[in-house]
Amino acid sequence: MREQLRNALKHHAQAVTIVTATGAEGPVGTTVSSFTSVSFEPPLVVVWIGEGASVWPVLRTAPLFAVHLLHAEQTALADLFATKGVDRFGPDTRWQHDDDGVPLLLDARVRLRCRTSRRIAVGDHIALVGEPLDVTHTDIAAPLVRHQGRYTSVA
Repeated sequence: MREQLRNALKHHAQAVTIVTATGAEGPVGTTVSSFTSVSFEPPLVVVWIGEGASVWPVLRTAPLFAVHLLHAEQTALADLFATKGVDRFGPDTRWQHDDDGVPLLLDARVRLRCRTSRRIAVGDHIALVGEPLDVTHTDIAAPLVRHQGRYTSVA
């Protein structure tokens, strides 16, 4: 059933996002395709993080995190943050810490800096619910989406 579900869900286009936070050993981040708004009153968003994800130990206790929606030209950045064992915050990644230490990707199309509201275990994933504290966006670029197992855009 797992493969049937995975193959069926390839038909569902999803925005490509990167979630970042800071732990005791520095910034962490990962590419996530499962992100959505939950509520406008109060404002809440959710990203789904696998329990086995390398970032989960940090996100399990991080009071703040950021969600970055990527634009169509950022496939290399999405791949970088999806690759295990690489320096995701190296010299080729344009980023900086905000005043609270949250790592922000400077070239993201949309950036939401969030306070962790709750974490809800569902199957082998965690719904990381966040309350946006700050939202920045630009309309100059088409969004990056994942569809049929590959990156595409909706221009």
